[in-house]
Amino acid sequence: MRKSLTLAIAAMLAGCSAQSPAPGPKAEYTLTYASPYPPTHPFSRADIAWMAQVEKDSGGRIAFKPYWSGALISSDMSITEIRHGLADIGLITPIYTRGGVHLQRTQAGFYGGVKTMEDQVSIYDCLAARFPQLSNELPGLHVLAVQGGNFPGIMTRNRPVRTLADLKGLRLRAQTDSIDVLRALGADPVNMPMAEVYSALAKGVIDGVVAPADTIKSLHFSEVAHYFTTLRLSRGGYPARAMSDIAWRRLPPDLQNVLNAAKPKWEAQLNANNAKAEKAGIAFAKDHGVMIIPLPAADQTRFDALYNRFALDQARRLSAVGIDGEPVFRAAQALIASGQTRCTKDMPHD
Repeated sequence: MRKSLTLAIAAMLAGCSAQSPAPGPKAEYTLTYASPYPPTHPFSRADIAWMAQVEKDSGGRIAFKPYWSGALISSDMSITEIRHGLADIGLITPIYTRGGVHLQRTQAGFYGGVKTMEDQVSIYDCLAARFPQLSNELPGLHVLAVQGGNFPGIMTRNRPVRTLADLKGLRLRAQTDSIDVLRALGADPVNMPMAEVYSALAKGVIDGVVAPADTIKSLHFSEVAHYFTTLRLSRGGYPARAMSDIAWRRLPPDLQNVLNAAKPKWEAQLNANNAKAEKAGIAFAKDHGVMIIPLPAADQTRFDALYNRFALDQARRLSAVGIDGEPVFRAAQALIASGQTRCTKDMPHD
């Protein structure tokens, strides 16, 4: 069985290599990079800019061989695939992984009231520095970038959501952090990787998706859904790009330092491309028949209160798997309330 698996991976690599340019002749280390998204996606544009930066900063000693559109890794198993070296570096989504990353998945809902993508990332870094469980849930991986993101709204196929009451009965793809509050409001939330949402919308498997406005264009959701409601969900940051420890240990310390130093550059590229994509998504919606619907302020206030209430419940439920999640929730909320989102020795405590 091991021999068959090795042959299968080798065949996949050989088949995919035809899609990627040959590495430059000067590179001492050629690292494979894998993503489930196409190279034109905003995430991928940031990835490409980061690769170019690292190649420059390493003096050409590092080169990359990218594999896009799920050619090498999947949406839901990427953590395991990167850990075992199917690619050296790749996009990971612990917030959608079904097992083994309980705190990672849940903590994304602890950011109620956060204002910017930069704060999402810096708050996560503070939490990771203070609570080792977050890193312990990613064994065999070296995190290279943390990703925030545009704040999600709700996009629906055929039923507009004008008030919270309109959520009743809608089957919505949603992140783990928003499932409880949506269910309390009468919706039927389900969790699935974003790469599967277009097909589910097209087939009517789901009525809508909790997603930011950039997806109207970047994931072509305007083709399968017609309404976007500007309900603001205060999502959090999470580790989103990682390298296998196997590949990390092959690099000499000076090149490891190059990758570590590039972390804020990658995160800045992700933030900039996400912001640009959101503006493009709103403009695209207006030109392609997608109605933008503002949510009443009173409904947004009610939603925010429910969101934080259920986030605390989710934090406490982590005790069932031996994790004390409440201090993590309270630390995140203390950072947001203080406005001090950078890690310091006197960082706010719960």
